[in-house]
Amino acid sequence: MSLFRTKPLSKLLMQAESGGLKRTLGAPGLVALGIGAVIGAGIFVRTAAAAGEKAGSGVVFSFIIAAIGCAFAGLCYAEFAAMIPIAGSAYTYAYVTMGELIAWIIGWALILEYALGAATLSIAWSEYFNNLFPNLIPWEWRHSPLQSFQGVHGIVNGPAIVILLLLTLLLIKGTSESASVNAVIVTVKVAIVVMIIALGWKFINPANHTPLLIPDNFDAAHTNFFRHGWGGVVGGAGIVFFAFIGFDAVSTAAQEAINPGRDMPIGLLGSLTVCTVLYIAFSWVLTGIAKWNDFNNPQLGGEASVAYAIKTGMPGYEWLSTLVTVAILFGFSSVMLVMLLGQSRVFYSMANDGLLPRVFAEVHPKFCTPYKCNALLFVFVGLIGGLLPGDITGDLTSIGTLFAFVLVSLGVWIMRRKNPGQPRPFRTPFVPVVPILGAVVCCLMIVGLETTTQVAALVWMVIGLAVYFLYAKSHSRLNEADVPGVHVAGD
Repeated sequence: MSLFRTKPLSKLLMQAESGGLKRTLGAPGLVALGIGAVIGAGIFVRTAAAAGEKAGSGVVFSFIIAAIGCAFAGLCYAEFAAMIPIAGSAYTYAYVTMGELIAWIIGWALILEYALGAATLSIAWSEYFNNLFPNLIPWEWRHSPLQSFQGVHGIVNGPAIVILLLLTLLLIKGTSESASVNAVIVTVKVAIVVMIIALGWKFINPANHTPLLIPDNFDAAHTNFFRHGWGGVVGGAGIVFFAFIGFDAVSTAAQEAINPGRDMPIGLLGSLTVCTVLYIAFSWVLTGIAKWNDFNNPQLGGEASVAYAIKTGMPGYEWLSTLVTVAILFGFSSVMLVMLLGQSRVFYSMANDGLLPRVFAEVHPKFCTPYKCNALLFVFVGLIGGLLPGDITGDLTSIGTLFAFVLVSLGVWIMRRKNPGQPRPFRTPFVPVVPILGAVVCCLMIVGLETTTQVAALVWMVIGLAVYFLYAKSHSRLNEADVPGVHVAGD
């Protein structure tokens, strides 16, 4: 059996029409879904981190680089999502174009990406919730057992588990209900982001944007190209890329789009456009009302960076910092919702293909959602969020998404060559230039991430390969005698 056997496109399209998931999402819901994933931790947390650690005020350019990479990849995603409107996103696309082993690797990466992303956000959500209500929950019941303070050891991060449970129950109830709640959250937090931009613009101090990039002497030994100058801008792009993972999550909902040929490209590219404009404006205001190196100082703006910038750089608007905390809670909630949705749909697709136990491919008889996936993944993500501190998780979310973007970009080119006659409601322009540029820009951002992140991702991949050869390969539905038309990638 070839490791690169591909799933027949005709069978996949039949599966899309006969699948148990309900088509309830239109273009506005998909755009809101994408904005819900993008406007969250990235704009409120990662912006300041990238400015303080890598790019300085040049974080604006970091967002532009990340957005360019997302635009190239987003165009490729749009073609695939319109042509193959089925849950699974990059995993499914790789299965059709590059074969089962590559599909497994990317699916395995996406499972960890969404798990770590949702868990990290649940921990951050808990921190901001505790800051808003400092005496509501005892210290030990809102911190990891690996944390201690003044002789008190944490037991479990209760708020993190509770918010994950509530969002999981919402997802089990139904995708349309989840999308409706997400739309309300998106409206609230986007309104606050626009308010910060509008009110903060007049407080920008031009001196804070000088120099625009982190100077060379910031890394006196010149040992890290990605910590100053234009190298820092590239390194910053890898950090803020966390903010753009909504695109992959939108594509995982393709099987629940009412008119995927029209709605998926609008959802993917529309959310990218809105969020890129907001990010560039927000990052310019943030680094204009506070000096970028304050965000690298834990005693100043290293924590709760946006609230710090408002308090120090916008006199008379201290009340806005409370609204920012509320917006962050809303923002984290919507991003977690989209991450949990995306993770369950990838898991569902892999189970449906036999690569994971098929019990997780069952949908709820009433709600038509993969409830067993949601329940299992809640346990997995809840253990991470409840028992581990946030600093243990890192940029693995970004590296998993970037890897997916690389393969999707290359996959469009491969599919054009293998199956040129297949109807394409949306066509990526300038193939192969756009796919190649998408892959190159995303690879550049992967290189700019920390070495520890790259090593951790490699370890997870090794575990995944062991699971594939010990279980998935022998249980694949492509082994069944009644599956016609199995191909080997490259044939």
